[in-house]
Amino acid sequence: MDRAAVAQALMRLPSHNRYDYAPITRRPDYDWPNGTRLAVYIGLNLEHFAFGEGLGAELAPGGPQPDVLNYAWRDYGNRVGVWRLLDLFDALSLPSTVLLNSSIYDYCPEIVAPFRARGDEIAGHGRSNAERQSVLGEAEEKRLIAETTVAIRHHEGKPPAGWLSPWIAESTVTPDLLAEAGYGYTLNWCHDDQPGWMQTRGGGKLLSVPYPQELNDIPAIVARKIEAATFADMIIDQFDEMRDQAVAQPLVMGIALHPYIVGQPFRLRQLRRALAHITAARDDIYLCRAGDIAAHAGACLPAD
Repeated sequence: MDRAAVAQALMRLPSHNRYDYAPITRRPDYDWPNGTRLAVYIGLNLEHFAFGEGLGAELAPGGPQPDVLNYAWRDYGNRVGVWRLLDLFDALSLPSTVLLNSSIYDYCPEIVAPFRARGDEIAGHGRSNAERQSVLGEAEEKRLIAETTVAIRHHEGKPPAGWLSPWIAESTVTPDLLAEAGYGYTLNWCHDDQPGWMQTRGGGKLLSVPYPQELNDIPAIVARKIEAATFADMIIDQFDEMRDQAVAQPLVMGIALHPYIVGQPFRLRQLRRALAHITAARDDIYLCRAGDIAAHAGACLPAD
C-alpha cells in the first residue's frame, strides 16, 4: 500500500484543536519557586443555587420542585461548612483559590470577605451552579462570562485571572471567549499534570492549569459514594506519589473541595488529617494558589 493509500485509510476522529499531543516524558523542564518540583493548590468552590429550579448536586434523588432536601443540604456549605474550612485553612496556614459563583455577592457576601483578607485568589466560576454555559449561544455565554467578571472586579478591585465553568461545561468557543475576556488561565481541562497552552482563535493566550476530577469531593463522595477516610487517604497517596514523580518533571496537584460536602464535621476531621500531612512538607513543595501556578508556568513555557 502506497503512502497516499495509507493516509486515506487512517481514521481521522473529530478534534478539539486546542492542544497537540505531547507525552509528559518529553516536556520543557523547570522548577517551581525555591527549587521545588511539586506545586499544590486547593480549589474551594463557593457556590449558590436557585431555589425551586435549575441544577445542583444531590444528596438523595430529588423530587418535584421545590427540592427542599437538596437545596438546604447545599446551603449548609455557605452557612456552616465554609466557616469550618476557613478555620482549618487558617490553622494550617493554607492558601486557597476561591472558585466563586458571582451570585454569592448578592446572597452571602460575608463568606468572601475573610478569603479576601487572607490574600486568597478569587477566580471566576460563573454566575451560579444552577446553570451550564455549554447550552448557551455564543452571545449569551459571552454575557455570562462578562457578568461574572464585572461582579468580581467590582468587589475585589481587580478582574479574576482564572476561570472554572459551572459543572466544567464548555461550549465549542468557551476557551476563545475566555481569552477574549482577558482571562489568563482555565481550570476546565483535566487532561494533564502540568500546565500547558491552549490554542484560541485570534492567537489569544490561555493557559490550562490542571484541575482535579479524582481528588474532587463531588465525583468521589457524591457520585462514587467514597467514605471520608478513603477520600483523605486518596489525597495523601496522591501527594506522596506525585512528590516522587516530580523528581523527573515539575507537576501540579490540585484538590477540589465544596463546603457543603467536606464541611460536614465527620468529613472535615478526615480532611484535616490529609491536609496536615501535606503542610508538614511545606518546605519541600510549592504550596500556592492556582493563579501563582499559571503566572510561574506561563513565564517558563514557550508559547506555541
